[in-house]
Amino acid sequence: MINMLFDFARSSGVAALTWGKLLMIALACFFLFLAIKRGYEPYLLIPIAFGMLLANLPLSGLMDKGGLLNLLYLGVKYGIYPPLIFLGIGASTDFSPLIANPKSMLLGAAAQVGVVIAFLGALCLGFSPREAASIGIIGGADGPTALYLTQRLAPHLLGAIAIAAYSYMALVPVIQPPIMKALTTKAERKIHMSNLRQVSKNEKIIFPIAVTIIVTLLVPSAAPLIGMLMLGNLLKESGVVPHLVETAKNALLYTVTILLGTTVGATASAERFLTLQTLGIVAMGLVAFSAGTAGGVLLGKLMCKLSGGRINPLIGAAGVSAVPMSARVVQKVGQQEDPGNFLLMHAMGPNVAGVIGSAVAAGLLLNLFS
Repeated sequence: MINMLFDFARSSGVAALTWGKLLMIALACFFLFLAIKRGYEPYLLIPIAFGMLLANLPLSGLMDKGGLLNLLYLGVKYGIYPPLIFLGIGASTDFSPLIANPKSMLLGAAAQVGVVIAFLGALCLGFSPREAASIGIIGGADGPTALYLTQRLAPHLLGAIAIAAYSYMALVPVIQPPIMKALTTKAERKIHMSNLRQVSKNEKIIFPIAVTIIVTLLVPSAAPLIGMLMLGNLLKESGVVPHLVETAKNALLYTVTILLGTTVGATASAERFLTLQTLGIVAMGLVAFSAGTAGGVLLGKLMCKLSGGRINPLIGAAGVSAVPMSARVVQKVGQQEDPGNFLLMHAMGPNVAGVIGSAVAAGLLLNLFS
């Protein structure tokens, strides 16, 4: 009987626990706390954190060859999940603020400065160009794009980059406001913007078609992401396929989110994650995200000056691709100065421009380094 108990103990996961695995289990539980109790991006953070938890429970075999999560991970490995996420995002996104104010595209482009700064910083830290490109894209604050690019350029960094990208997306309400307030004056934050013009149905239908053609011709590598994003939006704006729209923005989007989050989280095993390299990625990810926010705000200040004070520079912070979180943060910061100031729709223009900008940036990096 005693021998049987000893044999059971030796074959259990408890016997295979290491300090590294315990630390990763604790980190996973901390992320679950942030998602459930604090409400930080729960739709993404809960699957990712639980995937981390499963990957670091010894002897489960979930990520071994033939294991459940290993098989589901093929959707990440072959670049299937991120474009499907973009399809759902497109079906639930209104591009009217961007169409009504095309200048918003400049703010979305300015926020991509974080990608460039993090790329150069990663090179200085000794990462290869392909690795640096994967780290830099964190600055776009677009999780699916970061995963799509990393899987093609530096798949061995996928776990660390996914955790960094989605963690910073979840912490948008914490990271962005101090940067926004430091770079703007109280008077600038109080600026009211005039109402956006009404966008016609024809414009809404033509926009996704035109963007697909133009972007794919210029940056062919961006076609999977841009194509699915614009297909989803075209389904929405056409008004003739409501069942497809409902499926894309609800059942499909949330199903793929579960699969993507759980399998990506499962790549963050203690052996891969607890390295100096990972710390460098997390640090450069924060630099990338902060620089992207700053780049958008600073261009917003310039546009404010050139427009004679008609543009609130806060909307530049929404140029990162965290839709619609960044736009909501802009609204909140603006109303802290003036409760009657409504910036949400103005911020949605740069916000959706950031989605397009991050996909284009990923395509350019793929063209350069693949």
